[in-house]
Amino acid sequence: MTDTTTYELEGQTFAAAAEAPVTEWPCAIADRPQPTLTLKDDDLFLITDTLGNISGCLEDDSVASLGLFCHDTRFLSRLELQIEGRSPILLSSNAEKGYLQTVLCSNPRIDDRIPAETIGIRREMVLNGGLFEDIEITNFTTKAVSFEISLSFNSDFLDLFEVRGYGREKRGTLLRLMPKKTDGLSATEAEKPALIASTNGNNDGENLAVENPNAAIPAQLAIDGLSIGQYPACQLQESLTLAYKGLDGSVMESQIDFYNQPPALFQGNTAVWRISLESHEAIKLGYRLKMLIDRKSISKVTTPVNLIQAKAAELLEEREWLSQITRINSDKSTFNRLLKRAEQDIYSLRQTFGKGKAISAGVPWFSTLFGRDSIIAAAQILILDPTLARETLTTLAHYQGKNDDDWRDEEPGKILHEIRMGEMARCQEIPHTPYYGTVDATPLWLMLYAEYYAWTYDNQTLDFLWPNALAAMEWIDRKCAATGYLSYYQKSKRGLANQGWKDSGDCIVNRSGIMAEGAIALCEVQAYVYAAKTRLAGIARIKKRIDLVDRWEEEARDLKTRFNRDFWLEDLGYCALALDGEGKPADSISSNPGHCLHLGILSDEKAQSVAERLQAPDMFSGWGIRTLSSKSPAYNPIGYHTGSVWPHDNALTAMGLRSIGRVEQALEVAQGLFDMTLLQPYERPPELFCGYERNSESDRPVQYPVACSPQAWATGSIFQLLQMMLNLVPNAPENQLRIIDPALPESINKLSLNNLRIGSTLLDLEFERSGSSTACRVMKKRGNLRVIIEA
Repeated sequence: MTDTTTYELEGQTFAAAAEAPVTEWPCAIADRPQPTLTLKDDDLFLITDTLGNISGCLEDDSVASLGLFCHDTRFLSRLELQIEGRSPILLSSNAEKGYLQTVLCSNPRIDDRIPAETIGIRREMVLNGGLFEDIEITNFTTKAVSFEISLSFNSDFLDLFEVRGYGREKRGTLLRLMPKKTDGLSATEAEKPALIASTNGNNDGENLAVENPNAAIPAQLAIDGLSIGQYPACQLQESLTLAYKGLDGSVMESQIDFYNQPPALFQGNTAVWRISLESHEAIKLGYRLKMLIDRKSISKVTTPVNLIQAKAAELLEEREWLSQITRINSDKSTFNRLLKRAEQDIYSLRQTFGKGKAISAGVPWFSTLFGRDSIIAAAQILILDPTLARETLTTLAHYQGKNDDDWRDEEPGKILHEIRMGEMARCQEIPHTPYYGTVDATPLWLMLYAEYYAWTYDNQTLDFLWPNALAAMEWIDRKCAATGYLSYYQKSKRGLANQGWKDSGDCIVNRSGIMAEGAIALCEVQAYVYAAKTRLAGIARIKKRIDLVDRWEEEARDLKTRFNRDFWLEDLGYCALALDGEGKPADSISSNPGHCLHLGILSDEKAQSVAERLQAPDMFSGWGIRTLSSKSPAYNPIGYHTGSVWPHDNALTAMGLRSIGRVEQALEVAQGLFDMTLLQPYERPPELFCGYERNSESDRPVQYPVACSPQAWATGSIFQLLQMMLNLVPNAPENQLRIIDPALPESINKLSLNNLRIGSTLLDLEFERSGSSTACRVMKKRGNLRVIIEA
């Protein structure tokens, strides 16, 4: 269709929005952008200001992420509640339950008619296959009042990559639903604004409401003898549809169905209610927003009818998940709050891919399946919920590379980096269908494959994924053939130049701050390969593939010898960040070697030297270990990977410090991260924070401006640090759990694990600190697992 014609879709008629203009409701812009609230449920996420609004007028970059998103598309770019054309006054807001938020607000002074803060407004929003909102309005004055409430909606249907700043040469066409024919109605009846309602009664929106864009707002409105305030609840149901036809021909819609009290009229995309309330009388408004593509629901979650049903479905699913995971509790309320917040965020970050749920990487920019991020997060939370590791492994195996495709950086056996489902991916404007530009996801997948088996003794999954494991190892061997090291080099013109976990363009530098060039071999990636070889050798032994056992063990030994020779910086007593395309070391002091500590690739002496260097003030800020030394010419405390602090980076390093016997240093890193998290909004660890020094107890960590929160491997770090402290070493195939020298920090005296699953056994464990030692007791055991506690 062109911009000057109409478009028919299953009996509905659309026209280009430019050809059917409407007069829109003006914004009520606050003096400054508000802090935000974040909701996430499966494949949906919503970010609003603390009033629950999404202003369509703010242009500040800090609010670019506001909106309702599904499958990398913004289905709502404006959601603004006003009272008499003005913004309400915020009283409180809460989004503790990741899928639900409540906002309490009131009215500003309205002329001489209504004093300020005498009208109570309670907003409740829930995500469950769609967006639901109930708004309760109460008159707290001693006399009757009348006023106007409006809700303004809009959708730009931007691809998430556009929201992030990716340019596009052209876009599709915003559509406007055209009024249905008014055969049999008088001219006067046909002009009544927004009064032809959905008549099917089943809330599926097949019959859409008429919108009269030219209707003026009457001073008083009465229809069939009923004033606006006298409509029976749910007697009428109005709908508003926002639509867009993409360049791929798909028509996307945000369909808004109103219930409880229907709007009196629409002005453009604004629903208007004329409210009349007696003293202490209350009224409730509500709507459901459903996202469609070519008239089919886009969310993987079935959309209920109303907010009550949506909330009930969420509570039931959450209760079922909580009953299956490990329950963790301590004697310190502050630590318990961190644990409960982390549990809630892991629940929220679960996302449906195919038939199972894996962990999406983070909100807002990475709410999808990632290779590296999803794998690391799944490994971090094996102590909490090993089923997510199984689903992550299986889902990533489904997308394992099959062809050589430079556009997507795909190669046979390779594990994906990231998959996207928005318009830009469907139109092949970006290679994320999926995109494979990651060097570390494949060895990390192999590590998780072996580690999951050690926790669960799941032979069915082991056998099912064995061909994928062999294909992944074959990819590693092919890539290592030329230099002996696993390296990356960008082929896709819209791919990533750097393809390790530090994937920004300026982070792989030498001691002079000059960026490395050519095919890059990162130090931690070689440690991942070493761990994959040694761990897969154990699986091969179970499979009676002694040929592979011998080969992989020999290759691991050879890799360790060469690594300690080629990556070691003798004058610095440290490990190089990487080798460049000419085999020269990128010899900056970075956090990457911390990942090598617990994987065994460094010799004992070199591992101790790395640990000591990480403890120096230019690396350890007091909150955590910086990504790059503050002495580096490239250091920037606000740099994404050039001086900031990442929780997952620190948690992996803490695991390594513990594994080489530096327990106190590991606990210091953990305590810094716990202290930082307690000072964050909702006590939630962010993706990263700035690398400024912690100078005193009154200091606060400096937030990174656009960090994802919640974010999978930041949240998972809480559980990985717990695992570091308790030092559980499961071996479910041998029906054994070793607990080696557990060590609680001084901030925790007691800690318990209930419903911990190792293989087919459920355990209740209790840990108690006395002085510098921590004792462990088995409180309950359901199964025949052998528990060995080693001091």
